[in-house]
Amino acid sequence: MPLFERLAERHGVEVLCYGGGRRYVPGWSADLDSQLAAAPFPARRLGGLAAAIDIGRRHRAVIAPFAGGAILPAAYAGARRHRRPFLLWASVWAAPRSLAHDLGRPLVRHIYRHSDAVLAYGEHVRRFVAAQRGRDSDVFVAPQAVEAELFGRTVEREEVEAFRDRHALGAAPIVLYAGRLVAAKGVDVLLAAWRSVEGATLVAIGDGPLAGRVRATPGARLIDPLPRSELPVAYAAAAVVVLASVPTPRFREPWGMVCNEALHQGRPVVASDAVGAVAGGLVRDGDTGLVVPAGDAPALAGAIGRLLADPELAARLGARGRGAVGAYTYDAMVGAFDRALAAAGAA
Repeated sequence: MPLFERLAERHGVEVLCYGGGRRYVPGWSADLDSQLAAAPFPARRLGGLAAAIDIGRRHRAVIAPFAGGAILPAAYAGARRHRRPFLLWASVWAAPRSLAHDLGRPLVRHIYRHSDAVLAYGEHVRRFVAAQRGRDSDVFVAPQAVEAELFGRTVEREEVEAFRDRHALGAAPIVLYAGRLVAAKGVDVLLAAWRSVEGATLVAIGDGPLAGRVRATPGARLIDPLPRSELPVAYAAAAVVVLASVPTPRFREPWGMVCNEALHQGRPVVASDAVGAVAGGLVRDGDTGLVVPAGDAPALAGAIGRLLADPELAARLGARGRGAVGAYTYDAMVGAFDRALAAAGAA
C-alpha cells in the first residue's frame, strides 16, 4: 500500500487487481472490494482478458507481475498493440515446473526477453532474469520493504507482557512463525524440528490447512491472524523468528516479508535457503541470521536451539539484521521504479 501510494503521487499509477481464487489469500483478508474502496490511490478491479488487452490503450505504460495465468500475456499483448512501454515486475527466481508452465514457457521467455525493462524483487531475481534476457543493464532491483515506522517502533515491556497474558503463553521463550500454514512454507518441517527443541514455546500466527497439525503439536500454540498493527508486539515478544520454506515444483518463496518485519524489531531470523530473503542477501548466515538447508528438520532444530542457548549470539544477529534491513525502504523501491520507467521510455 505505501509503495502504490507513492507511485500514484509520483507517476500517476493506477492499480488494477485481478484473480478470483484464494490460493494465496486467506479468507479473512479476501474482501478485495473494501480494500479497493479504502485505497489512498486509484484502484479498481480488472474485468478479464479483454480489459487487460485494453490497458495499453488507456495508459501510457503497463507494469505487470509474473502471475495471474493469462493476464500477463494479455497485458503484454495490449501494450505492444498500442505501442506502450511494458515493464515486467518479476518475483520468480527458479522456473516453476508443471504441465501448464512447460507449455507456456516459450511465451513467458519471450516476455522476459522483450519487456522494455524489468523490476526484480532482489538480487536473486535479477540474476534469474538476466539469464533469461541475456543482459542485466535494464533490470532494476526494487528491494522488498515493509513499514519501518510500524515494525521498527519501540514496543514497551508492558505490551509484551499483555500479549503473553492475552494468549496464555507463559514465561518460556517464544519461537515465532507468522504466515500461511501450508506445506510450501515449511510448516511440516518446523513441526518435525520442534520435537527436538526444549524449553520454549512455538507460536504460529496464521491460518491454513495445517492449522490442525499445529494445534496437535506438543509445546506449540496457534494464534489466529492478527491485525497488522499488532504484529510488532508479537515479534518483540519472540526470541527467534522462523521461516523454513521449502521449494515445490510450482513455488519457491519469492522473498518472505516476515524476515523484514522481524529484523525491524531486532529479532534473529532462522530461514531456509529456499527463502528469497536469503538468496537475495538480506538474511546472511552467521551475520544477520542463521540459514539452514530447506527441508532439513534436524538442522532447523539445531539452529533454533543454538539461538535459544546463546542469547548474546541472538542479540548480535538481531542487531546486525536491524541495521541491514534499514536499506530496504519504500523510497528505494520507488527509485527503482523511477529508473525502470526511464529506461523503458515512460518516465
